[in-house]
Amino acid sequence: MILMSPPCQPFTRIGLQGDVSDPRTKSFLYILDILPRLQKLPKYLLLENVKGFESSSARSELLQTLATCGYKYQEFLLSPTCLGIPNSRLRYFLIAKLHQEPFSFQAPGQILTRFPDQYPEDLLKEKVAGKVGEISSSLSSEEKNLGPNIGPDCSSKKCLPKGAFLFKLETVEEMERKHNQDNDFSIQMLKDFLEEENEEMSQYFLPPKSLLRYAFLLDIVKPTCRRSTCFTKGYGHYVEGTGSVLQTAVDVQLESVFKHIDELPEEEKLMKLSTLKLRYFTPREIANLHGFPSEFGFPEKVTVKQCYRLLGNSLNVHVVAKLISILLE
Repeated sequence: MILMSPPCQPFTRIGLQGDVSDPRTKSFLYILDILPRLQKLPKYLLLENVKGFESSSARSELLQTLATCGYKYQEFLLSPTCLGIPNSRLRYFLIAKLHQEPFSFQAPGQILTRFPDQYPEDLLKEKVAGKVGEISSSLSSEEKNLGPNIGPDCSSKKCLPKGAFLFKLETVEEMERKHNQDNDFSIQMLKDFLEEENEEMSQYFLPPKSLLRYAFLLDIVKPTCRRSTCFTKGYGHYVEGTGSVLQTAVDVQLESVFKHIDELPEEEKLMKLSTLKLRYFTPREIANLHGFPSEFGFPEKVTVKQCYRLLGNSLNVHVVAKLISILLE
């Protein structure tokens, strides 16, 4: 079995999207070059990359190589949310096996956005996305790899969910998406993945400078929420677009804090924001969301910043485990 996770920079939305011309793709292209020349082909392959890889030239070369070598393959765009985990981490996956080992399901030429057993058998071909362009329409704005506050013009005529209040730099569409996610009872609450609050948590609270500068850009979640945005390797160091922050003062209403806050002097603004008691998720909590076992831990010499970087480059254990199970069945 070969497990591959090639450098993602050539394919990311915020990168230069150099694709096969990016030098960091060379190692992957080398694998594709030698694969057909191996005397004994690996029976199984699993590849992971960011969303964006599915529309790359590198992916086209991969599929061509697999066909030449006689592999059957299946592509996916999956997020942990499809397994009931309250964290969006959309990734491209491909599993492949040699012809004599066909898959137990049939979805040729399609990129699945859920696991095969999550589709009714007779609807599998109708529900999956047949073309790359069709996939994007079935995903939320965040799962298309957009930031949590990027969206259409705020003048949209869509109605807000009942009782909701539009604040910060959100659009009606984003508010509606978050409301729907938090009311999706197939997904667990964040509190199931959190550590107990203690004195050591003080190091994770957002400093006043960050509160004042980024308050309108934060994706704020409570322990009872059923969602969180993708945690990147810049989490804890950069604020914007690197992952959700946790509101530990659960009884404070966001609406009461953000309504007319831009009209207040800086000192009063900071006082209101501080009532939310916002903190970063700890490395252990992110590891929990990623599916790492409780006995997993980092060496003592690894700093918190390094932990965030490692976790930001990590995969969700449960998603990969299920894919390997499908591959080997």
